[in-house]
This record gives sequence, C-alpha cells and structure tokens, in this order.
Amino acid sequence: MARGRIHPLAALRRFARARRGSTAVEFALVSAPFLLLLFGIIELGCVFMVSATLDVATERAARLIRTGEFQSSGAVTKNDFKAQVCQRMSWLSSACAGNLAIDVRTFTAFNDVNGAPILDNDDFDANNTCFSTGAPGDIVLVRTYYNWNLFTPLLDDSLDNTGDGQRRVMSVATFRNEPYNDDDAVGAAC
Repeated sequence: MARGRIHPLAALRRFARARRGSTAVEFALVSAPFLLLLFGIIELGCVFMVSATLDVATERAARLIRTGEFQSSGAVTKNDFKAQVCQRMSWLSSACAGNLAIDVRTFTAFNDVNGAPILDNDDFDANNTCFSTGAPGDIVLVRTYYNWNLFTPLLDDSLDNTGDGQRRVMSVATFRNEPYNDDDAVGAAC
C-alpha cells in the first residue's frame, strides 16, 4: 500500500480520538449562543431603562401642566413641553429631541379618556399628535413616545415594534388640572 494514501475511516477515527484544540472548538460552538444571550439581556435591560426613564420624565413634566406652571410660563408650545420632558431624561437627553413624540389631550370626564385614539404603529405620525394642556379643572391625558434604536441583530424581530429596527416605548399620565387660576375649564380638545 502506498504511504501517501490515507484510508478515510482511519482518518475519521484519528480525528475522533484527537484532543488538541478541543477547548477552542467547544468555545466556538458555545460562544455564539452565549454572546447572543448576553447581548439580548443587555438590550432588554436597556429597553427597560428607557421605559423607566421615560415614565419618570413624563410624570415630572406632566406635573408642570397639572399645577399650571407650564400654562403660566411664557413657553406653552408642544416643542416647549417636549424640551421639558427631554430635560428630565438624564442619560437620554442628547438624543431625546429627535426620538421623542408628545401627545397631550383634554377631556371633560375620566370615562372619556378610555375612548382616546391609541396611536399604534400603522397610523403613528409624530407630526400629527395633539397638544392641548387645558385650563384649571380639565382632565388631561399626556402620552409620550420614545423610539429606541435596537442594537442586537437577531432580537429585532422580537423587540422591534416600528418596523425599522426601533422599539417605540410609551408612557402615560392622566390627571385633573389643579385650580391654578379663575379660568373656566376648556373641556374636550383634540
């Protein structure tokens, strides 16, 4: 038999018995799922952090409307309120202006808030949201939406709710404006 020729079955047996490099091969097999799991946990943690940050910022900025401080200040536009929310979003404040949408509506009764249209992904347009802070005694619904860019490639299908690699996080605050002046309630608006 010629020396250069190797029997395929013998080569397979020799490969199965070899132990050199087995750790590297095992690490290569285990590392991909491990890294996906690790980055998935980090991604989900970031989404929860964005949600918690948005909740706190929305509640604190909505308090300005509830107490009449916002309406009494010289700055009373949608962009002014957006700036108030962004100012309270600490670690997200630099990217806030481009990723935040505001929707503020007033109602005459708390039961009417349930009928407020929900801005879902099919008809969401940040430019067509409402902004009515109301007057003393009005019931106000404040909704804020923040688009978080996802960074874990294989989790896009699970976390993406906008269709373009982003997770839209929403926060809501509902309250009755305090009697900060003698004006009459405006009632439902938007």
